[in-house]
Amino acid sequence: MTHAIRLAALAALFWAGATRAAAQGKPDFSGIWQALNTAAWDLQDHAGALGLPPGQGVVDGNEIPYQPWALARKQENFAKRRAADPAEANCFLPGVPRATYMPYPFEIVQTPKLIAITYEFAHALREIPMDGSAHSDLTDTWMGDSRGRWDGTTLVVDVTNFNDQTWFDQAGNFHSDALHVTERYTLADRDHISYEATIEDPKVFTRPWKISMPLYRRVEKNGKLLEYECVFYLQEERFKKAPFK
Repeated sequence: MTHAIRLAALAALFWAGATRAAAQGKPDFSGIWQALNTAAWDLQDHAGALGLPPGQGVVDGNEIPYQPWALARKQENFAKRRAADPAEANCFLPGVPRATYMPYPFEIVQTPKLIAITYEFAHALREIPMDGSAHSDLTDTWMGDSRGRWDGTTLVVDVTNFNDQTWFDQAGNFHSDALHVTERYTLADRDHISYEATIEDPKVFTRPWKISMPLYRRVEKNGKLLEYECVFYLQEERFKKAPFK
């Protein structure tokens, strides 16, 4: 299914379910959103460099609690980041929560029983059942397996079943296949979401840790999600022969 067809299907879901969602007294997150920070380059405080905008961190306390062996691994990742970053350098799916704060917009389509998020980067797509169903038995997934619920007016999304191949940012922060992410989306006002993600991974970290940031609604007239064809661009750059040309 092409990205355009998927977007059309998501739009149909939106028109079918947005009114019902509002009638149930829950906030409607439907729309195009984007983070406006530098977390995609480095989750922690960092100075600027060529190709690296300076930025304030989004990690609570500015500390990622690595186990000693994992901190050494992170430093190795940082040293080889320009070629080894799975997402920006190699066009694999970015994982969660990284997909949320990459410098590309994403679209949320909401119905009472299902929330879908489609991302401009690499055609990434998440489906979040809201029916109380258990996690699937799928394992080794790039974007995890998501299940949503309401905590008052906050959307809580539990994400598991990851592989160990994604990074949290371009600085080499990483995880194992034991990663467990709990996201919280709170509509601060019509055009702003307060986003939090709690990270747990007992194989890599000594304790859970959290990131938080605002997300901003894209309000341009006739705004729509476009297609960042990462694999196409990468093959054109490396091999001078992109597919489907």
